[in-house]
Amino acid sequence: MKSLLSVEVELTVPFHDADPMGVTWHGNYLRYFEVARCALLDKLQYNYRQMEQSGYVWPIVDTRLKYVKTSTFEQVLLVEAHLTEYENRLKIEYRILDKDTKLVITKGYTIQVAVDKQNQEMCFVSPKALTARVAELGICLED
Repeated sequence: MKSLLSVEVELTVPFHDADPMGVTWHGNYLRYFEVARCALLDKLQYNYRQMEQSGYVWPIVDTRLKYVKTSTFEQVLLVEAHLTEYENRLKIEYRILDKDTKLVITKGYTIQVAVDKQNQEMCFVSPKALTARVAELGICLED
């Protein structure tokens, strides 16, 4: 994975995210991805409010999760989000690790595309509102 921009968020598995056996319910990992994605978009200075203000919404059109291990109630996790594509779509890859052991628990990605708010048409190239932010931060696809 070539990460253009990354963040790491720490969270503790709350009681309400676990099943009766104390194991994190599998669907909650998408919520953890969302927490890290929001932190990454804030770092990019193009969060959901800024997306909307620029005239676009960015729905998720594809997602993938790979469950490697389980996590449990009160376990402290590190959730990494890595921006890996932005020119035609926004692809963010994730890893959820145990904070203490650094063992991977879950990994995956989300793909979002820009949709013009006015005409509801999907954009096949990311709008300047995003690419300008990327350029301002000096993010480059080539090494």
